[in-house]
Amino acid sequence: QVQLVESGGGLVQAGGSLRLSCAASGRTFSSYSMGWFRQAPGKEREFVAAIWWSGGSTYYSDSVKGRFTISRDNAKNTVYLEMNSLKPEDTAVYYCGANGGSWSSLTRRQAYDYWGQGTQVTVSS
Repeated sequence: QVQLVESGGGLVQAGGSLRLSCAASGRTFSSYSMGWFRQAPGKEREFVAAIWWSGGSTYYSDSVKGRFTISRDNAKNTVYLEMNSLKPEDTAVYYCGANGGSWSSLTRRQAYDYWGQGTQVTVSS
């Protein structure tokens, strides 16, 4: 079992930056791919970014590509999401998830085995 706890959310003005962290428990953290999803009020949870369990390959949604960076530190059992040039439309609750499946499953919320509680990101104009 893996437990995930997100932190680092908050209120930021458009154009600003935030760094989200996702701390994981368990010795098997390094065997999971990790992803970030977000959910705005009245909308479904959508894919943001993912990092493969081995080799550091990453994948991003078109809406955040070039602005967000996902990374992981296996020694610290932590995944990060560096968010730059934030826009009001980035406002959402951000969730991290652990995925033991294939590369092609990384964008599918149903493929994630574990989720954190979420952290609120609010971007004001």
